[in-house]
This record gives sequence, structure tokens and C-alpha cells, in this order.
Amino acid sequence: MDATDTSISTGYPDFTKDDLVSQDDPYPQFHHWFKQAVECDAIPIPNSMALATCTASAIPSVRMVLMTEMGPNGLVFCTDQYSRKGRELEENPNASVVFYWKPLDRQIRVEGKIRKLSDEESTRYFKTESRPLQVLVASVERQSVVIENKTVLKQEYEKTQQKYADESVPIPKPPNWMGYVIEPSCFEFLQAHTNCLQDRIVFVRQSDSTWTVQRLTP
Repeated sequence: MDATDTSISTGYPDFTKDDLVSQDDPYPQFHHWFKQAVECDAIPIPNSMALATCTASAIPSVRMVLMTEMGPNGLVFCTDQYSRKGRELEENPNASVVFYWKPLDRQIRVEGKIRKLSDEESTRYFKTESRPLQVLVASVERQSVVIENKTVLKQEYEKTQQKYADESVPIPKPPNWMGYVIEPSCFEFLQAHTNCLQDRIVFVRQSDSTWTVQRLTP
């Protein structure tokens, strides 16, 4: 092999605009990569994403959350509307998320406006959550508040568990638990390589139905 050929050190094939599922719409590419992440046994929670929010005075915070659904209007996640992130989204309805899949050396970054879902839509998502999570949500009056110790939390959890011991009885959605959708204005797809010549392709929304696609330096 030619000494100048670096293909053996990249780890993965180059990712170019020609490799995109669509150059007009980022959603097909998102679904394509997400499907591959789901199918990868080395990625146990492919829908986990880092959510970055900011206060009205530009103080940022970030945490891991789960994407509940990726629909035609954007990415859905759920949380306590009175939690820190809920309060920040109320003050500043702009957010960014990133999915990082190390086994594939890929990440997807999404930026956009946040819209709170209706109580009816939020209830629909609540019903799809695991029973233990529903019990926890129903046990905690507010997320991110100070408690004396974990015993307090365990006691409330056990009380709720006993109250809904009959799993045929649905657990009602607490009024503070709401769904949110990130309506994307930007998608960035990054394919990493061991030689650090990362491929970064970005879709930027121009209108409700049009996007521009660009390649960025690593």
C-alpha cells in the first residue's frame, strides 16, 4: 500500500454529502443513523441524549435525558415542568441536544426551539413509560428539590407502589409531568475517524420546508 494512503487509519469510511440519505431533509439521515445505533448491541440506550438548556440570563446547564419519540415535528422528551430544566425552558425556549454513540464513533447534534406539549399528548407519552418510572414520577411531588435523605424518597416510592400494587390499575399522570418537543433549526452529523479528520455535515433550516446542507472543518 502507498505510504501516503491513510485509509487504514480512519476507522470508518469517509462520510460525504453523497452518502446522505437525502440532501434536502435531515430527518431521513437521522432515522438511518438512529436505526443503526438501535441495532448495535454495544449501545444499550441509543435514545439517551445530553440536553443543554439556558436561563434567561445565559447561565447554561446540561443533563442526560431520553428521547421518547422522533416525529415529523421534532424530538420529544418528557420531564417535570417545575424541574430546573423545565423552569429554564420556560424562561428561554431554546435548547440543544447531542446523541453520542461511541461504538460507531458518531454523534448527532440538534438545535431548536422548545414547545411544550398539551396535557393530553403528555398523558399519552406517560402511558408508554415503564411502570417503575411511572411509580417514581407519581412519588415525587417536584423534581430537583432538596430532601433530607434517601429514606424519604424510598418511603414515598413504597407508598405509591402499594397504592398501585394492582398493575391493571393505571397510574394517572401527575400534572407537573409534561412532554416537550424540540423543533429543530439545525442538525449536525459527525462521523469520527482515528486520524482525527472528522466528517461534519450540517443541515440548517431556511424555511418550514427547506434546508441547506454544508460541510464543516473538524
